[in-house]
Amino acid sequence: MIEPRVSDILNRERDRQDQAIELIASENFASNAVMDLCGSIFTNKYAEGYPDKRYYNGCEYMDEIETLAIESVKKLYNCEFANVQPHSGVNANTAVYQALMLPGNTILGMDLASGGHLSHGAPPTLSGKVYKSISYGVDRHGIIDYDMVRGLAYYHCPQVIVAGASSYPREIKWHIFRDIADDIGAYFVADMAHYSGLIAAKFYPSPLTHAHVTTSTTHKTLRGPRGGMILWNDSSLTKRINSAVFPGTQGGPLMNIIAAKAQCYLEASKPSFRHYIANVLTNAEALARSLTGAGYKIATGGTDSHIVLLDLSDKDISGKDAANILEEHGITVNKNGIPNDPRSFVETSGIRMGTAAETTRGRDNTWFYNLGEKIATILNEAMEKNTKKVQVG
Repeated sequence: MIEPRVSDILNRERDRQDQAIELIASENFASNAVMDLCGSIFTNKYAEGYPDKRYYNGCEYMDEIETLAIESVKKLYNCEFANVQPHSGVNANTAVYQALMLPGNTILGMDLASGGHLSHGAPPTLSGKVYKSISYGVDRHGIIDYDMVRGLAYYHCPQVIVAGASSYPREIKWHIFRDIADDIGAYFVADMAHYSGLIAAKFYPSPLTHAHVTTSTTHKTLRGPRGGMILWNDSSLTKRINSAVFPGTQGGPLMNIIAAKAQCYLEASKPSFRHYIANVLTNAEALARSLTGAGYKIATGGTDSHIVLLDLSDKDISGKDAANILEEHGITVNKNGIPNDPRSFVETSGIRMGTAAETTRGRDNTWFYNLGEKIATILNEAMEKNTKKVQVG
């Protein structure tokens, strides 16, 4: 029996998830099968090592389930090699950096302020402290400045170039990054965490034919458990990558999560998943169009993915306040910086939204269009109320 205090918190979180409109772009609702496996007896078993090369006995079924996960994800993304043990996307990136670089080497990644991720060399993180970090950004339209990437790469000669983002709604031209990497003899690492479900369903360009190594989370648009993975095609990298995961950066794998990963890869291989992703994209377009029609700006002018980044730089409200006000109305988003943000990282001038979670609940494009109008109304009323307070004061 679950302890009463734990059960109370669990039930309140269940109620929150059931009642809220979930628009955080990095979140989704995993299937009951995935969640059952996360809480299964696989959690009881230590299985340090890899299939057929374990440091513990009694791992025959651990070998089977991990092999199933590996073979399933290789088939899903049409690649030669996979490691499904990383506990998260950050763990996957950290292991790849260790496999490809030495401390003090240079990494070129997307600037946080332009939509990049912390693990791509941000100064406060391990990747920004162990390695020399150089950042590229976006042009005035919010699109990756590939000329800037090329110029910085030629000047600094990084050992690793990373592409991928946390809040970039447009298609990434993976092939340009590979061309630049080849020109300077660097490794190109693609982090497809946000786009992995879209790529599995073939609605977004795959980096697998261009990147030396590809990393990802297994939740977000892939709709699996919280976890990470590494994919690659060059056999010469296999020992380095696997050794960097275990024992380099992790101990025993979470076999319950690996079992859930196997389940999510198999779910993502079905026609129903492709239909789901098609709806995710249609719904994102509808949400962006609705907000634009209501007088709000969308960063980059639209979206090619599940992400809609609302630009509030011309509004009398910060991203932080907008996110808090929407939460009061049962809509969960997150504050987010925008390119050339005039406000601080604490306040921000944007909110990031995604359509993956509510599409899992069966919401269609009409529902999302109406939701955009509702969001605009809520924010307009909040700004009007604030203006009246200032006038009275």
